Amino acid sequence: MTRHSRYDAAKRWGIFVAIAAALFASLWIAWSALDSPSFLPGINPLQRNTTVTVGLRQAPASLDIRKQSGHAVEQALLGNVYETLVQRNQDNQLEPGLASQWKVSKDALTYTLTLRPNLRFSNGDRLDATDVVWSLQQSIKGRFVGSDMLNGLKSVENRGSSTIVISLSGPNPTLLRALSGRAGIVYDAQADVDYARQAVGSGPLVVADYEPGQSITFKRNGAYRAQQAASSQVTLRYYPDDASALSALRDADVNMVIPDDPSLDASITGDPSLKIIDGMSTSKVLLAFNNSANSIFSDQQVRQATRYLVDSASLAHSQPDAAAGLGGPISELEPGYEDLTGLFPHDPVKATSMLSYFSASYLGTVTFLVPQRYEALGETIAQQLKGSGYFDVQLQAVDDATLGERMAKGDYTMALMTMDETGDAGAFANADSVFHYENGDAQRQYADALRATNGDDYRKAMQAFARTVSQDAASDWLYTRKDRIVAKAKLEGYPKNMVDQLLPLQDLAMR
Repeated sequence: MTRHSRYDAAKRWGIFVAIAAALFASLWIAWSALDSPSFLPGINPLQRNTTVTVGLRQAPASLDIRKQSGHAVEQALLGNVYETLVQRNQDNQLEPGLASQWKVSKDALTYTLTLRPNLRFSNGDRLDATDVVWSLQQSIKGRFVGSDMLNGLKSVENRGSSTIVISLSGPNPTLLRALSGRAGIVYDAQADVDYARQAVGSGPLVVADYEPGQSITFKRNGAYRAQQAASSQVTLRYYPDDASALSALRDADVNMVIPDDPSLDASITGDPSLKIIDGMSTSKVLLAFNNSANSIFSDQQVRQATRYLVDSASLAHSQPDAAAGLGGPISELEPGYEDLTGLFPHDPVKATSMLSYFSASYLGTVTFLVPQRYEALGETIAQQLKGSGYFDVQLQAVDDATLGERMAKGDYTMALMTMDETGDAGAFANADSVFHYENGDAQRQYADALRATNGDDYRKAMQAFARTVSQDAASDWLYTRKDRIVAKAKLEGYPKNMVDQLLPLQDLAMR
């Protein structure tokens, strides 16, 4: 071979190597983009073809989020399948949802919401302002769960495909929060849906299978407008008790469990393959007083003395489901919260002095209703009251249904109970509630809160209302409940707070 032939061959070989290297680099970049989806817009960086199973206790009796009461159906579907105009973050603060922005008039009687562009339901139908108007109208007309929060709604209309105008007859400072719950769900006006077993929403997941009382299986909504779900499938599996759910976790049948009772045995706490995550909830444990005229708790001095007798701080510290002491009707994650735990420190001497004005026969026998799961806590409270020498406490452990029925009839003197809704402090401004509590100042302050034209005024008014109610000892608020998750160590993307009500599944994945 001549020198020129050898040169040409080498040149051709060099060109071949360069082309091969460039092709390999292109393939590597393409593969990296697929392997690291954050390179692609709208793709979750954790997205993979994996499945996650979550163990829960309370199964929804139906998928009909319009009419099925209770938190179970919200926990499963809200934010996962159905999206709302406004949404809540992990601190229970309001953020844009399907509506990218909103404007409120100075008199707070007109709300103008702007939808995000290019919204679609999981079946491919376009989601626009017409669907929003129809959904709100259907909610009020059908009296869907949560529609009672749309107070004073006078009219709702769309102005074009992306603008909705809501007019009110009077200010409603809780309207935006209502639109972050069931009242804010946007349904497909064109879809023919069996809501009891199906769900057509605009969220990151779609219902693939539903076995009533047993499981709900979700698949990734591949057409979702934003970051897609991390896992291709997520299943919610329901168990009759915590023990069986935690056993399934140990056996790797599920990847995460949310137990009803946060008490855990050593086999869980000592297992290095598991992790325990504690968060806050809006669920409040309180010692409710029957303030009606025929009850000893109609007397302010008896109520206040009782709060001094009960060692709330110690109880909050000792209870496995306690996240923090409370002291008032508004929890830390709700607007209007103020730390009121110092109003009635444990002081048996002061309490006894206050009760010395009354005879034991005047105080009579206190009928104390306690949910069965809180019987030990009830016994501790009963002993603290009996220790004063003034209270004869008759503790009755009952199931939740009986507790609700008897409190509704006023058939109790004192009860251990929970309240778990944002804004449920308003029950203490309603003389017809189970507390039968009346206080003119508190009622005026609550009315001021509802007349507020902005969030800051509402928060301040609720704070003043809560302090009045607590100082008057309408009840004794013991602590805010924690939310607890037990998960496999390799699970990531789980939420932390309020998982008893909202359980976002979009980022769940095993690494």
